[in-house]
Amino acid sequence: MTTGYGHTPDMATMTIKSTYSMDVETVRALESLARRWKVSKSEALRRAIRGEAERQATPVADAIAALEELQESFRSRGVDLAEWEREMLAERRAWGPRDDSP
Repeated sequence: MTTGYGHTPDMATMTIKSTYSMDVETVRALESLARRWKVSKSEALRRAIRGEAERQATPVADAIAALEELQESFRSRGVDLAEWEREMLAERRAWGPRDDSP
């Protein structure tokens, strides 16, 4: 049996004690989460941090997956991406230099 974080219940988990300063509102929110989840404040804090870290990483992973899916769809239809890139660059050059001034 494993927990939500890939540890088995009998597996020792290394912990590091740290001290952080929090405003009253944040502490109350942490206490509320801990009660709702029926866990310690330390566990609630761990879950909140891990959850946010996963949310922060997801957009990049989703964007990369979407790009790979798009490239694969072009390849499956026989589109030569290198040739497409050359054609697009040639078209851009044909239009002349870009004016990026405000």
